[in-house]
Amino acid sequence: MSYDLPALCRQVRRDILTMTHAAGSGHPGGSLSAVEILVTLYFDQMHLDPAHPEDPNRDRFLLSKGHAAPVLYSALARRGFFDPALLPTLRQLDSPLQGHPHREKLPGLDCSSGSLGQGLSVANGLALAARRTGRSYRTYCLLGDGEVQEGQIWEAAMTAAQFSLDNVCAVVDDNGVQLDGPTKDIMDVEPLGAKFAAFGWEVLDVDGHSLAALRDAFRIAAATQGRPTVLIAHTVKGKGVSFMEGQAAWHGKAPNDQELAAALAELAEGGTPHEA
Repeated sequence: MSYDLPALCRQVRRDILTMTHAAGSGHPGGSLSAVEILVTLYFDQMHLDPAHPEDPNRDRFLLSKGHAAPVLYSALARRGFFDPALLPTLRQLDSPLQGHPHREKLPGLDCSSGSLGQGLSVANGLALAARRTGRSYRTYCLLGDGEVQEGQIWEAAMTAAQFSLDNVCAVVDDNGVQLDGPTKDIMDVEPLGAKFAAFGWEVLDVDGHSLAALRDAFRIAAATQGRPTVLIAHTVKGKGVSFMEGQAAWHGKAPNDQELAAALAELAEGGTPHEA
């Protein structure tokens, strides 16, 4: 099936905004920066079937930066894993759409997440399981650039290289902003690509808002043998909403009525650049 990926990106951005607005809380900034990454994976790259969410041969996805749950929930709903009518229940009592993904609550989730720094270790475990059981599925893991300040990420990076886990593909949502401000001012992780390369990874720098560039990078990653691959996806925090872009204040703040209306109007007028 062929999908209109630019239209899906606009829809996912609208979902993120309306979900966090309805909840009165959540993390729009880092969800908006990852839209093209998840749309490319779920609608163009990953082998999966919403009718059989536990298919043992499915590709796996881990949202290591679990606070960006709104973008994942939207992608899952729009891909058909559950009814999009559930999206406005984000963070409500008894909703399966918890503030961080809970694997037992929702179809399509491969791992619960929330505690930063753990996702790449889980990705390694799933990749090793694929090797031991003779399965060909790939494992994708989305990391935040603030998250890679965690030491466990680098232990996992060493492990993936040590065991030549070429079925692991990590993506760093490199938007340059974390909860308290610019990443470079809090704990500078640059040169990020050189660090991963020194740990034995294949490194691909990519425009994280270009669907074409992401598609090409994921295809290169799938063809890479003998080592894991990481995409350093250069993105913009709050992408698509001018007053949110690059602003740490929107890491974990929901839009009010007026802000929601303004944001949705911006998306209706022009979408986002680099969609082709």
